[in-house]
Amino acid sequence: MKYIPKALLCLAAAILIQSLVLALPLPQIGNYGENSGPVVGVTPPIPTVTAASGPLRGNSSLLGDNAPRPNPATADSAIVPSPQLVDGQEADGKLGLYLNFSSANPPQPIRGDRGNTDPGPRTFAYEKLNPDRYAPPTTDKGDIPQAMWPMGLSHNRYGNDHNAGWARQENNEVLPVASKMAGVDMRLAPFAYRELHWHTAGEWALVMKGCVRVAALSDEGQTFIDDVCAGDVWFFPPGIPHSLQGLESGAEFLLVFDEGDFTEEGTFLVSELFLRNPVEVLSKDLHAPVADFKDLPHDQLYIFNGSPAPRNIEEQNVTHSAEGVVSGNGSYTYHWSLQEPHAVPGGSVKILDPLTFPVAKTFSAALVVVQPGAMREIHWHTTSDEWTFFLQGSGRITVFSAPSSSRTFDFTAGGVGYVRQGDSHYIENTGEEDMILLEVLQAPKFTDVSVAQWLALTPRQIIKDTLHLPDSLLDSLPREKPIVVEGNRNLTALAGNGTAF
Repeated sequence: MKYIPKALLCLAAAILIQSLVLALPLPQIGNYGENSGPVVGVTPPIPTVTAASGPLRGNSSLLGDNAPRPNPATADSAIVPSPQLVDGQEADGKLGLYLNFSSANPPQPIRGDRGNTDPGPRTFAYEKLNPDRYAPPTTDKGDIPQAMWPMGLSHNRYGNDHNAGWARQENNEVLPVASKMAGVDMRLAPFAYRELHWHTAGEWALVMKGCVRVAALSDEGQTFIDDVCAGDVWFFPPGIPHSLQGLESGAEFLLVFDEGDFTEEGTFLVSELFLRNPVEVLSKDLHAPVADFKDLPHDQLYIFNGSPAPRNIEEQNVTHSAEGVVSGNGSYTYHWSLQEPHAVPGGSVKILDPLTFPVAKTFSAALVVVQPGAMREIHWHTTSDEWTFFLQGSGRITVFSAPSSSRTFDFTAGGVGYVRQGDSHYIENTGEEDMILLEVLQAPKFTDVSVAQWLALTPRQIIKDTLHLPDSLLDSLPREKPIVVEGNRNLTALAGNGTAF
């Protein structure tokens, strides 16, 4: 056997070890962009030690007059050298241009001649998602309650079965201003159930993906069953027992409840009903021997896997000859996906309220599409708060509340917005794709007041005496409510002497 030098063997072993190390998965450590370097007198990374050393506390020599005074010239500086500003950031803050911080590394909280740099500590991802909070338009004033909540920050509750699904919620625990409505984002795997249940709140739902089979029993003993798919809606009044089952493609849907403090944990479940009543009572109530209840679940089912639903829904259409089925204006579903939208320059809108979906007596909704650069016009609602869910894209809202407060909020897909009754607001598309949003009101009819239409239909003398607006502007005002208005896709055009429209 040929002699192999020891050094060569060591080198080969080192290469082998290195290759094995490189093949190992990297540590799962996120990098969200944050300041680094010295902070509060600590310069990371600190040395690694193998045993404890050093005192836990200092002594009296570090008190004010006892300690040597620091030299500001050599201290860790708060000056940020050569701060990077984005397009529009140096424009007049009252223009309130949307600032795209995605390319800023890092962003800075500056508008025109207001604000200053931010030396940290900070996490850049938050600031890039919320530029109007970090560097607000100077038209923002006073205090407005927090008006947005991203569902991505909600706790995700898993179903009680293998990969059956999940649910996450928004209510006034996480968004205190949302006193009248709450929302749940729920996912069901193919043929998984949200078990038989009922609520003390009314449940309005929009299917976002896939299809769901809904089944219910009215308080008059009438049965109901229907299949709804993406874009369709259901509603169950308080107390109506119902179940939901994902069909072969599974489903994700949005639930909106007419109680701000609604919680999924407060739902009445049929499994819990059977578990929380004496078996003797169940036997008597259902005229069944005790042995029939030996296989009851040991805990609530909540979301669980089920057997495939028959493709022919009529196989599950159970009826009672005396009572019949829920139908006509009493129907618990509405196939909103089949409704043609009302198209306008800049986007489209579909409205669903009790005028066409009578069972949902106090739920009114609008599904709005806003193209890049366009905006849902400045408006307010006269009889209801507004609960908004962003289905796609990104946008921003400025909420104005009497007498003189306003604040601007940024939204991305999965975000919940809440605007109180009477507070004016707009929704501007700040992204590069269509923004799709759902507006929900607690009202028997979907209505709003348009600022543009209000000015157009008010005697011109009053407007000119009050706001000193020129005739050229007043001549162009629409007498019909625009709902969505077109805009320049370049959101910083005003900074270069361009126009916003």
